[in-house]
Amino acid sequence: MSTSISRRDALKLGGIVAAGSAAAAMIGCSPSNGQSAPASGDTANVGVNSIAGHTREGIPSFLQAPEPITDITETRDYDVVIVGAGAAGVPAAITAKEAGASVALIQKEPTAVSQGNTCTGILTDSSDPAGVAYVVSKLLSEHQLRAKREQVELWAKNSGEAITWLFDLATELGCQVSDTTMKWCSNRMDVNGYHVNYLSLDFGPKPYNTGHGMRTLCEYAESIGVEVFYNTCAKQLVGDAAGVTGVIAEGETGTIQFNAAKGVILATGDYQNDDEMVNYYLPDLKNLGRKQSNKTGDGHKMAVWAGGQIENISHTKMLHDFDAGPGAMADMPFLAVKMNGTRYCDESAVGMSLMNCFLGSEEDAGNYCQIFDGAYMTKSAEWPGKLYDEEMMKAYMPEEPGEKTGVYEDQINTFKADTLEELAGKLGITDTAAFVKTVERYNELVAKGADEDFGKAANWLTSIDTPPFYGIHRKVRVSALVSGVNVGPNMEVLAAGTNEPIPGLFAIGNCAGNFYSGIDYTMWMPGLSLGRAHTQGYVTGKYVASL
Repeated sequence: MSTSISRRDALKLGGIVAAGSAAAAMIGCSPSNGQSAPASGDTANVGVNSIAGHTREGIPSFLQAPEPITDITETRDYDVVIVGAGAAGVPAAITAKEAGASVALIQKEPTAVSQGNTCTGILTDSSDPAGVAYVVSKLLSEHQLRAKREQVELWAKNSGEAITWLFDLATELGCQVSDTTMKWCSNRMDVNGYHVNYLSLDFGPKPYNTGHGMRTLCEYAESIGVEVFYNTCAKQLVGDAAGVTGVIAEGETGTIQFNAAKGVILATGDYQNDDEMVNYYLPDLKNLGRKQSNKTGDGHKMAVWAGGQIENISHTKMLHDFDAGPGAMADMPFLAVKMNGTRYCDESAVGMSLMNCFLGSEEDAGNYCQIFDGAYMTKSAEWPGKLYDEEMMKAYMPEEPGEKTGVYEDQINTFKADTLEELAGKLGITDTAAFVKTVERYNELVAKGADEDFGKAANWLTSIDTPPFYGIHRKVRVSALVSGVNVGPNMEVLAAGTNEPIPGLFAIGNCAGNFYSGIDYTMWMPGLSLGRAHTQGYVTGKYVASL
């Protein structure tokens, strides 16, 4: 039997090897039988060799438990310990405290951190139950039917309450938050013959975002008695698959062991900034940029080392650029070209979130341009979605004078020009002649009323012949990786091999798996990512406090 292990085998093993390495409660505590725990690299006594005859050779480092931390400077006791002050962790801390628990919130950054603006929940009291069930089924279908229905139902059945609670609290605390339900969900209210009501919130307008809101909520959490530890990085869990009782973290005053009488909740976000993890689970993202920083899968790793398992099917990626130009126009089927000036797809069939299928090479690196002309408001008037007129578009155009409101000014990338050649230069297109030829060919297809190159329906074909000409240079990057560790119906982390809950260990937000489990994050439900995170935090904080 070979002593190496394939990537597929490692995926199957998931957390089993790490759990074996962490056996006898090696993570942060001593074995109960008084014997020495095996070193993190020792497989002789942990059953690894009995699994298909494999040793640890070839197993990714993030699946291998590190040496246990034994030099503890300080020990603190709480009912609930939450790791990560973001869109999921902050609501969890507040609801756990409001439910009567003593709570510690550990955050490796100097402040709460979150991204994005929109979150959405379903108002079940005023929705048809069959409509809610349809939304759940639709989201499962959008992700290739690989998720757990119970996970999507947790959001669907609790999100209205959670987002209403968040809206009320954020408003009371003076956050910049507004009801944007009709903007985002008006075309989702009548589905499959049923009616569904939603509540969508925006923390904004940009550059204000959910991160600003969570920082204000964190201050509120401290005011009601949550102890928040900033600049404190969780390193290891105390316990193993038999039960987790705390977490060890490196803080400004040394190494602290946070004991949790009721549970540890991992809310550490995704792993997009850990290249080894990304290259292992999503190698096709190698050439795409990252929107976030310091998202290194800390919770994923700690859960695995304690006996959990990262979901082993395709991981789900969220890729978009809503900032170069109006987000509402990002999925409109304008002519799309690569930076070499060539067309590459049926634009009506490939939304922005799927552009990575064509733009993942080192040369493309997620860059493409949407092209339209000065008559776009008339030519595209019947298209679904919201067109921004020339005046509204100016906020996204760095060459236009005036204040840029509601945008991230360093990311706007929309231009206009009197000629195609001039537009190519402004957009950074590398082959102007090829670009002009592409537009000429596209106009030929429009005149024919038939897209003989890619098959786009005739109703989406609009000529590009009326100056000024417009272009939006979008750069698709990784916004979030929304796959995590296997969890049960109460967000309890499940043990590798047995799928039994690990007592005292929970995961929420992008640290938790089984909600998406498809290839690409769906754009069908606006605000789903943050809505899911807020809801899981709201529900799980209360649940763990009740144990």
